[in-house]
Amino acid sequence: MDSLNNGWFSELQADLWPGQSFSLKVKEVIHKEKSRFQDIQIVETETYGRCLILDGIIQCTARDEFSYQEMISFLPLCAHPNPKKVLIVGGGDGGVAREVVKHPLVEEVHQVEIDDRVVELSKQYLPAMACGFANEKLKLTIGDGFDYMKKHKNEFDVIITDSSDPIGPAVSLFQESYYELMKHALKDDGIVCSQGGSFWLDLDYIKKTMSGCKEHFAKVAYAVTSVPSYPCGHIGFVMGSLNKNQDFATPKLGKSEIDSIDLRYYSSEVHSAAFALPRWVQKHFYE
Repeated sequence: MDSLNNGWFSELQADLWPGQSFSLKVKEVIHKEKSRFQDIQIVETETYGRCLILDGIIQCTARDEFSYQEMISFLPLCAHPNPKKVLIVGGGDGGVAREVVKHPLVEEVHQVEIDDRVVELSKQYLPAMACGFANEKLKLTIGDGFDYMKKHKNEFDVIITDSSDPIGPAVSLFQESYYELMKHALKDDGIVCSQGGSFWLDLDYIKKTMSGCKEHFAKVAYAVTSVPSYPCGHIGFVMGSLNKNQDFATPKLGKSEIDSIDLRYYSSEVHSAAFALPRWVQKHFYE
């Protein structure tokens, strides 16, 4: 488990983002332990509020978590015309569940999270996110996402994978075989959205992930959002649809309906803008 250095936590991950790190000044270490799957730390920082760290990697901070949680949720939900039944894989802090249940058309939310300790500690120390677990629409299963989806065929309208980075227990969630499983768990017009990393850090790895998605989905796209506490200050999402005519960039939920939901980052305009990529990235992914 990473230690603090003179009151600072530094995210040192040479394999994932060599030659750089992001540091936060820490007021207090709230909790730390090693679960069956990963190292878990929760710290109170000077300027980003409470922060969840898994295996030495920042997962979320109170200051900016909403930009990630809202975008990974509402990009696929608002790209689908009728997302009644949703599956969340991962998301043990509860933030994605908190957002998904807000969508007016969502009737059922099923979530599978491998590490029960992340869930329990989030309920105890991160209640503003973990409140998602208390919603009556949600059913939580502690277990492996691969095993769960093998038992569910043609059930879900949307599958959202809120994973950590491709090390440790999350590595399998970036592979082509995972997209195949999701395809079979979806209904015919289903959409998937997965944490996809930053194009500033590993363009080729993202393209490989998108290629794995393209093996099983008729339309694939990459979208971005701004999250200051993530490496390079932003993160992307790999999206796939079984509908060959899918228009990811135009939200299906009306602007007035979106504006009526309690959201701080996502809007219909932000939705469309998320798919506008720099020219060099666009060429690498799509040409």
